[in-house]
Amino acid sequence: MYLTDRSATPEADTAPARRRGPGPKVAPVVLVLGTVSLITDVSSEMVTAVLPLYLVTTLGFSPLGFGALDGVYNGVSALVQLTGGHLADRIRNHKLLAGLGYGLSALCKPLLLLAGSIGALGTVLALDRTGKGLRTAPRDAMISLSTPVERQGRAFGVHRAMDTTGAMLGPLAAFFILRAAADGYDAVFGVSACVAVLGVVVLLLFVPGRRRDTPDDEAETEARPPVRVGEALALLRVPRLRALAGCAALLGLTTVSDAFVYLLLQRRAGVGEEWFTLLPLGTAVVFLLLAVPLGALADRIGRRTVFLAGHVGLLTAYALLLWAPDTPLLVPAVLALHGAFYAATDGVLPAALAAVVPEHLRASGLAIVGTSQALARFCCSLAFGAAWTLWGDGPALAGSAVGLLCCAMVAGVVLRPSGGSR
Repeated sequence: MYLTDRSATPEADTAPARRRGPGPKVAPVVLVLGTVSLITDVSSEMVTAVLPLYLVTTLGFSPLGFGALDGVYNGVSALVQLTGGHLADRIRNHKLLAGLGYGLSALCKPLLLLAGSIGALGTVLALDRTGKGLRTAPRDAMISLSTPVERQGRAFGVHRAMDTTGAMLGPLAAFFILRAAADGYDAVFGVSACVAVLGVVVLLLFVPGRRRDTPDDEAETEARPPVRVGEALALLRVPRLRALAGCAALLGLTTVSDAFVYLLLQRRAGVGEEWFTLLPLGTAVVFLLLAVPLGALADRIGRRTVFLAGHVGLLTAYALLLWAPDTPLLVPAVLALHGAFYAATDGVLPAALAAVVPEHLRASGLAIVGTSQALARFCCSLAFGAAWTLWGDGPALAGSAVGLLCCAMVAGVVLRPSGGSR
């Protein structure tokens, strides 16, 4: 089993993809979807940037309570991804499902103004993540289906770079709003809602509803019966997809959530509360700079190598948080490694699936792997929050670091190249 590389010649490399020929390096639909993600991420990351501090310092949540909510924030989308991916393949309209997901998340942003208890916040965050779960697989399927197999890494890198531009602007906007507004958190949630609506409008107006096929392809599509649940689940019998999903879950079990990383970094480096919302900005800047180069590098040298290297970078960040001396370089070093981890993994993993999953099941395949990873990270958030509450932040992070090292070694063996491929 191996993460696919440019030398692979998989059976899922369908005729439409081959007929597209050289063409532009990045399809227009990738750029439009990147714009939608940019706008939506400005909205989402405004909330994400202030949420840890809002919950822990303003509402007085314990690390365990925050871990539970953070788990909900990441775990609910995992359960919904399978539904979104399957429905998108079944009705053959990825834009419709993506639009529903973006719209639901936009509707939830104003509700944060009304939620003040753990139950209410959990419900709102669950609905918001339901929207994310519905849209993720259809959106990535539109990117994958518009791009030849050998350029998947670059295409996802471009999309993730644009997405990360929004992730960079969101915390910056939250920072200035908190400094300027009297009721800072309410202002952040209100502006976030307005920006989310703009993202939905761009999607509806500029993303094509269906991929343009040749007459022969259209006839074949119409003749094909709707995708059944059993047909989508049968993808788990594909060895390469099963290994990808398993390794994504294994590594996700020891991937500490972003919010916990920033809280740990704040405590370790003594970052003031007024600067806390800028920590995600550091991760986003590095992600933005490296997403396209590392995606293109993965297309050339093999996606396994880049994917595993990203986890080595994350492990190094954990080590710095645990044992590095308290110097001014600690914050930029940890954030740089954190951003490099996402640049090396976030787009490379779905890019690897293009050579594994047939076109008519592409969203379902993406959802299976994404769900396995997100559910594992949900469990990690709960476990890390509990470990922090019981034993403290240092032992909790040390346990995650040891676990990540072991899991990365296992993934390196499972995803090793076969034959002469890289």
